[in-house]
Amino acid sequence: MPTCDNCHNKWNWKQTIKKTTTLNPVMTCPYCGEKQYQTQKSKTKIGFLTTIVLLPLLLQIFFDMPGAFLLSLFPILTVIFILLYPFLIKLSSREEYINFSKDK
Repeated sequence: MPTCDNCHNKWNWKQTIKKTTTLNPVMTCPYCGEKQYQTQKSKTKIGFLTTIVLLPLLLQIFFDMPGAFLLSLFPILTVIFILLYPFLIKLSSREEYINFSKDK
């Protein structure tokens, strides 16, 4: 579960889902009220986890599988994604951006 970078309190699962499912990248800590941002490394992990939900599409391309089986995989993988999602979130007090340049 994510931990506030300011007050070091651990957010619970419900708070994490509620704070991260908005379009606003700023998340306010429910304990201290400070602004928190998801780290770039955390965003990358979530991106890879999202591709797991699309796994049935790859299975359909490479293997001849029944459509009912593949359609039943989508809700199962979505639930697994939602359950694992909060455990991959890491927070920071400052907003991070992708650095495309090699020099620092």
